[in-house]
Amino acid sequence: MFGEYRYTDAFRMIEQEPEQYTWWSNRGRAWDNNVGWRLDYHVVTPGLKDKVERTAIYRDQRFSDHAPITMDFDWVHGS
Repeated sequence: MFGEYRYTDAFRMIEQEPEQYTWWSNRGRAWDNNVGWRLDYHVVTPGLKDKVERTAIYRDQRFSDHAPITMDFDWVHGS
């Protein structure tokens, strides 16, 4: 998917810092210590790759053992 079809992990395209996780075990205070995995991706087609502007992992509230990725695009409907 990433090679042959040139899809892109949009989060990693913008955010290069290490330890950017979207899932934490419920054991051992993983959330508090930010010891996790990045299991949740925002994959885009080659046509959307240049439209990605900003991304973040929403950690202000804890809903479950996952945190949502937010993504902003420079996109106008019909363009």
